[in-house]
Amino acid sequence: MRQGLPDDDTVRAALALATRAPSVHNSQPWQWKVGDRTVHLYADRELRLPAIDPEGRDLLLSCGAALHHLRVGFAALGWHSRVHRMPNPAEPERLAAVELTRHEPTFDEISLASAIPRRRTDRRRFSSWEVPPSRIATLAEHAAAEGAVLIAVTDPVARYQLIEAIGEAARLHDNDPAYQVELARWTGRDEDTQGVPARSTVAPVHVPGEPDPRRFRDPRLPQPEGSFAEPDASVLLMLATASDDAMSQFRAGEAMSEVLLAATHAGLANCPLSEPLEIGSTRDTVRSEVLGDGAYPQLILRVGWAAVNADPLAATPRRPLSEVVHGLAD
Repeated sequence: MRQGLPDDDTVRAALALATRAPSVHNSQPWQWKVGDRTVHLYADRELRLPAIDPEGRDLLLSCGAALHHLRVGFAALGWHSRVHRMPNPAEPERLAAVELTRHEPTFDEISLASAIPRRRTDRRRFSSWEVPPSRIATLAEHAAAEGAVLIAVTDPVARYQLIEAIGEAARLHDNDPAYQVELARWTGRDEDTQGVPARSTVAPVHVPGEPDPRRFRDPRLPQPEGSFAEPDASVLLMLATASDDAMSQFRAGEAMSEVLLAATHAGLANCPLSEPLEIGSTRDTVRSEVLGDGAYPQLILRVGWAAVNADPLAATPRRPLSEVVHGLAD
């Protein structure tokens, strides 16, 4: 980049943090281009999962999370991001252009950035320790700062309807051959730089009153010993937006990233759940029965305290920067 803007090492460090963002089945559907004055984010639609993500909603969420990770990374490195989202209708794949100015990092920005390498998607059962309402309120404030609402689904009827929708989506996917082929292709891939490793997925066990985990190929992540002897006190959170256009889905990805990093910084285990929102019928059910048609659901988040004997989770692999970044010197 030009003089007075971040040097290549700084840009590379921020992009390395951006690529740690969560994405649908770790598909990492993004490309970055570094110009003289700006950093550009592009959607890589060749990596859209057509059976799992037929409308491209999860792709936009994933790219929004990557943009937010980039913003957090640059902020901690001393640069403020001015973002132009979807700047050119003639270039629908270009999702954002980021301009950078000098900036003094705040404690909160450094805290979020430090959570990026520690964040994990934890699909295991959580402990019986309840999450204080004050922690949930703080996460809701983080979501609001990114233009979304975060609602704790604590009403027994709404929670039941949400868990039923999760189960119904799983049953519909079980009977969808295209979904099953795609799921097999993108999961159980321990040695690849994309996809969900077998070591990160748990065997599905139905527990009444709890959401069933998504069924993955060759799950190898064990549950903490004794975890079924006590209830899982995790909270189901609904991330929603006022509208449901592409911009709203993209911004919801930024909000997802903000909430996940804030939860990680607070010591909360967390796991995004998107399966019931990948199917139109169950997404409509969630909107009507859980949100009362008042907002559009974009993602479900499960947060709680990990069991004291839960082993640390290994990081999932990522593609090297050379595959996703263009315009930086080697």
